[in-house]
Amino acid sequence: MFFCYTRFSCRRGFCRMDKKTLLPFGSGRRTGEAGFTLIEILVVVLILGLLISLAAPRFISRTDEARVVKAQADIRALEEGLQMYKLDSGIYPTTAQGLEALVTEPEIAPLPRNWRKGGYMERVPIDPWGGEFLFASDGKTYVLRSLGADGEEGGEDFDADIDSRDF
Repeated sequence: MFFCYTRFSCRRGFCRMDKKTLLPFGSGRRTGEAGFTLIEILVVVLILGLLISLAAPRFISRTDEARVVKAQADIRALEEGLQMYKLDSGIYPTTAQGLEALVTEPEIAPLPRNWRKGGYMERVPIDPWGGEFLFASDGKTYVLRSLGADGEEGGEDFDADIDSRDF
């Protein structure tokens, strides 16, 4: 027995609508309606998986490059803060004072002559691999370094140290 899905007035099996709009009594789906089978969905998922597996290595290697560029940018930002510190105090912070001297006023000698209220940086960044930037200074010169992806001195490619003297 069929009933009209659109609920138009019908007379015992006669409806002005075509059979595609008719439903078998008790079914929740139109007889002419199509859907995707499980096989079709699995094929689509397989194809998407293959495409992602081909594209993923290209994006993964880009993240390593992006970390190196970020480390270089952070070193440049630290250098700018160090230059501003030197302009105000006449010397760079010492190794003992560290990069924290750019954020909070140092309490270890030599004390700066004119330390800018609020500091020279909001915070000292960490390198993109989660380590701290290495800072060495005698007050006249300084060296800033990141140990790279491996966190150890030396290395090649993405494990290589990034030094402020190199750029």
